[in-house]
Amino acid sequence: MAHLPELKDHRILRPAETALALNLITRMDFLRLKAIARLHARGLPPDVTWDDLLQEAFTRVIVGTRRKPAALSMVAFIAGIMRSLRSEHTRRARGGRRACEPLQVDRVRDPAADLEQSLMAREEIESIEKLFLGDPEVQGLLQGLMEGLSPTQIRAALKISKTAYDSARKRLRRALLKEGLTCAPN
Repeated sequence: MAHLPELKDHRILRPAETALALNLITRMDFLRLKAIARLHARGLPPDVTWDDLLQEAFTRVIVGTRRKPAALSMVAFIAGIMRSLRSEHTRRARGGRRACEPLQVDRVRDPAADLEQSLMAREEIESIEKLFLGDPEVQGLLQGLMEGLSPTQIRAALKISKTAYDSARKRLRRALLKEGLTCAPN
């Protein structure tokens, strides 16, 4: 039996590091995918982080369970895998709720939440509401999202164009990022 030489490097590479080493992606592609993973991870259960999405997507590419079409860039392909993973986690977390059923924010109660966590959540909601006191489009957008309306339904209710809707979403996102009101990875 042939004797294998001892490895020089005993590190265990994560799937993303392996993809970089195999030149499947560049450093810039990795940074782009990291940002996309953070966006896809928002709203997922707390046990699923953006890093989990990214590493699982790379694992599926490296192992070969997902094959990249020739016409698609690697970044777009991996972003699509992460979107698919997000849908799977969302479907599992929903656990039987209909896809169209709106999330009743005021009625959601975490049995494990204590008084401190409840107060902190209430303070964050109030701070978000204060951020947009002078912006009726963003207020309407938030209300529509809480009621489970689609973008088309929100635009119709607010009587705004697609461009105005997209601008309101960007203002909302930028203000939340500026204030640090985002989901932090665990």
